[in-house]
Amino acid sequence: MQNLVIVESPSKSKTIEKYLGKNYKVMASQGHIRDLATSGPLGLGVDIENGFKPNYVPLKGKKKIISDLKKAVKNADHVILATDPDREGEAISWHLKEALGIKDQDYDRVLFHEITKDKVLDAMKHPLKIDDDLVKSQETRRILDRIIGFRLSKLLQSKIKAKSAGRVQSVALKLIVDREREIEAFEKEEYYTITAIIEDTEASLFKYKEDEIKLHNEKEANEVLSSLTDYYKLTSIEKKNRKKASKAPFITSTLQQEASTKLGFSAKKTMSIAQKLYEGIDLENETVGLITYMRTDSIRLSDEFIGSTYHYIEENYGKKYIGHAKHTKKKENVQDAHEGIRPTSILREPLKIKQFLTPDEYKLYRLIYYRALASLMADAKMDQTTLLFNNNDYIFKATGSVLTFDGYLKAYGDYEQNEDKIIPSLVENKEYQASDVISEQHFTKPPARYTEAKLIKEMEDLGIGRPSTYAKTIDTIRERGYVKMEDKKFVPTKIGIETTDKLQEFFSDIINVEYTKEMEDELDKIADGKLVWNEVLKEFYDLFEPRVKTAFSDMEKKAPEQTGELCPSCGSPLVKRTGKYGEFIACSNYPECKYVKKEEKQIIEVCDCLKCDGKILERRTRRGKIFYGCSNFPKCKEAFWDKPLGRACPKCGEMLVLHNDKVKCSKCDYEE
Repeated sequence: MQNLVIVESPSKSKTIEKYLGKNYKVMASQGHIRDLATSGPLGLGVDIENGFKPNYVPLKGKKKIISDLKKAVKNADHVILATDPDREGEAISWHLKEALGIKDQDYDRVLFHEITKDKVLDAMKHPLKIDDDLVKSQETRRILDRIIGFRLSKLLQSKIKAKSAGRVQSVALKLIVDREREIEAFEKEEYYTITAIIEDTEASLFKYKEDEIKLHNEKEANEVLSSLTDYYKLTSIEKKNRKKASKAPFITSTLQQEASTKLGFSAKKTMSIAQKLYEGIDLENETVGLITYMRTDSIRLSDEFIGSTYHYIEENYGKKYIGHAKHTKKKENVQDAHEGIRPTSILREPLKIKQFLTPDEYKLYRLIYYRALASLMADAKMDQTTLLFNNNDYIFKATGSVLTFDGYLKAYGDYEQNEDKIIPSLVENKEYQASDVISEQHFTKPPARYTEAKLIKEMEDLGIGRPSTYAKTIDTIRERGYVKMEDKKFVPTKIGIETTDKLQEFFSDIINVEYTKEMEDELDKIADGKLVWNEVLKEFYDLFEPRVKTAFSDMEKKAPEQTGELCPSCGSPLVKRTGKYGEFIACSNYPECKYVKKEEKQIIEVCDCLKCDGKILERRTRRGKIFYGCSNFPKCKEAFWDKPLGRACPKCGEMLVLHNDKVKCSKCDYEE
């Protein structure tokens, strides 16, 4: 009997085929094979008048894959659809079934939550059928995104020359723009703090009698200073035993946040590396997935993993380090089908397999491994001491803590530091003389701009989008030029602000956090079989489309920006225009005058070529994208997308380049 297994990734297919043996052929769809057409009314690929019936067509470049899969299906006795175990994977399985003409009785749906031999073989023993409600939910999401994306993008392109808009993308951009306006409107306020140094301990003024005290200016601070004596009476010593619990295992969003803050990885990079770790890495004697599926919003861990990890903790750290699995109240919208992100085996310690991983793979695997391990370890314990001093009814407070048991920090200490702050042994009701009293001026600070990690956390807290889409959303607003990065923080550009303002002018009741969250809730209800998919779409479309028509009619068209020069042909002002291949300067009197200013090519030398005596120059493709090539082309074909640095890689001798603010080799995996 010949069984055909279809997965998404070619690398995963090789790993799984080794596990299943000779009676199984494993092929890859390489992701989606179909998408909505761009034909029909408004180019949506959706028949709105006929119950929002979608019209699917093969994706560009996928016809051969579909043809090969059809032949394989024809020759197979049974088909197993084993695409990724999430909503999108479920939709891909459905598309494969429909496009390849697979009958209901001739297929099974199998979910691989981790790519290890035992788990793959076990999953094959528990076949399912495609979850139609889950597919309808994902299909509704795709249709929604197509309608909003196509209609708003066309509107903005025609009116203000913005590149695109989207259901989640535009709300994420609005968060960034709103934050920038908060910063601009912020008015700093002066305030003072007073600190007494008593027995080498800092005690801060925080109360006058029973009321909290705030010093708004130097005059108020000086009044306090003049009221203080040299001696401070220790009125209270409070000692507490405090526990510090480890955090839960990673979910998609927390992995992206922590990899950003601890490793400096972008969300896109994190998910790309995690995908490789999930799909399978060639170790010494086996090919195996190192982590469980990385698109999840559940922190649950399997009983099997918990049991093996408790044993590992006892063996390697001692019984007192064993903790408890994290259990939280199930959040709204959480799909608990998956576990949290964890290593597939606690015995696969990072150092033991470091030689088989790239530096970045090792960093991310190590972070995931120790986060999952620490989540099952005992709480850290510390003694906390609080001292209260009284000086003329002004109350000063000093606090300190000492770690008495490191608990989970024994494993996770590299990522979560805990510094002791020792308080000296003092006597209650005794008076102590201050060695110094410091008055300091401060100013309140505006809210901080979003880092990538903070933006992901904000989107998660607000319930907009799905964790698996955060990386793509952030990537899109960057690519569209709506934001720029300054000091690793998002700053909206002029066109980003203008895009947000125009959308809010006409679509404030749709492009906002509340409506976007409500739509996510409705998509979840479709997945649970509680709402009818096309009824949800109709309700949305009846609200949305009239506003689009109003906007096309009433939104003011942005005039082209004048350069300050006059047209040499007719004397009209020259303006900046955007064409197929980027920005150019032309006459404002078009089409009567067709003058276009020829671009003066500026030669920018970047560095010496390492392959010949030429120079590496900054160049542009026909579509305006920057690349770097040798001045001796075509004799020397040395070229790079990333900016070359003119230095040779110490590992392989090829050019070092600047990629995402990091120095990397253009050929091998070397990174400084």
